[in-house]
Amino acid sequence: MGPGRARPDPHRAAGRADHPAPTDPRRRAPAAGRRPRAGEGGDPGPDLWAARGSARAAGAAGPPAWRGLDPRRGGCRAGPATGSGGRDGIAIAAGLGRGVSGPDRLVRSTDGTPIAVFESGVAEPGTRPLVLVHGTTADHLTFRVVGPLLGRRRRLFSIDRRGRGASGDGVGTGVGYAIECEFKDVAAVAEALAAEHGGPVDVVGHSYGGRCALGASLVTPSIRRVVCYEGAPAPAGWPYQPDDLAARLGAHLDQGDPATALETFFREVVGFDDAAMADFRASPVWPLRVAAAHTIPRELDAERSPAASLDALGGVTVPVLQVLGTASKPAFHEATAALDARLVLGSVAHIEGAAHAAHHTHPDAFVLAVEAFLGRA
Repeated sequence: MGPGRARPDPHRAAGRADHPAPTDPRRRAPAAGRRPRAGEGGDPGPDLWAARGSARAAGAAGPPAWRGLDPRRGGCRAGPATGSGGRDGIAIAAGLGRGVSGPDRLVRSTDGTPIAVFESGVAEPGTRPLVLVHGTTADHLTFRVVGPLLGRRRRLFSIDRRGRGASGDGVGTGVGYAIECEFKDVAAVAEALAAEHGGPVDVVGHSYGGRCALGASLVTPSIRRVVCYEGAPAPAGWPYQPDDLAARLGAHLDQGDPATALETFFREVVGFDDAAMADFRASPVWPLRVAAAHTIPRELDAERSPAASLDALGGVTVPVLQVLGTASKPAFHEATAALDARLVLGSVAHIEGAAHAAHHTHPDAFVLAVEAFLGRA
């Protein structure tokens, strides 16, 4: 960490975790033997590729991808939703997601997996495309609160990461899951946009999505700057998760209880207390997060891989802004400091009173930090 840069204080008290908006409408999986329709996972087939391609002219505003959602509510195997998450989640999605269109384009990753991209915002002259990458159990709509603010002068490209929403999942075709797949997914989107817009793009990633953004910058020159919101790898002695967490979550899922798996994750990793958990469960999109619970164990396992380590991601050479909530768990403070010490062009922005969901709870402060870092170029 260079002279004059503020190091996060790992000893600040972590208050009650701010409650993130659960994420958002999932699309129904296609029946066996039927080609997926727009908005479903899996390979959409050539007809949808042709229809989506580049659906809107570059720079055209278009309707925000999160239209019809109330931001105050604020949301390599895609297994079937089990337990309480599946059918109920689809019904709620139909109510919350009215007016939300399918993806504006699908970008094929290096293993052939289609990654859905949702466009919004108005590009002012001199601004670069901004790619938004969500965290664990979320989808592109997790940015629906800050999206309209960031999109006032930037064209936004928010993705569904593999295994959820309108994106495919390589595991279903025998590719196997690794976090490197996610790095390449983000890189593929960045490269497609860079080719269209004549230069590298910027990327904002939350939590696991921040780690994916960092990793993507190591595999493509098409990323100019990265904003990583509490996505740094955990340093030795400060794990985000107990050693047995992935196994316990897997056991809950095997028993047909994804809701308990999800609650366990949010209590033990994010830091929810009883009040925050009660609010989360009462949210109308709780079942949608439950429906994505099957992706949690693989991402917890992948966080321990060498490709996702401090040694690997500390080698990022593009400018990186880490965003840190002052009320986040101590592990997030330690991880942010450890990564910042390794980055050659790193900096840290603190959001007072925020925890792991400042993009919902402190949107103005979050956007101010992002825009100040990205600038107008």
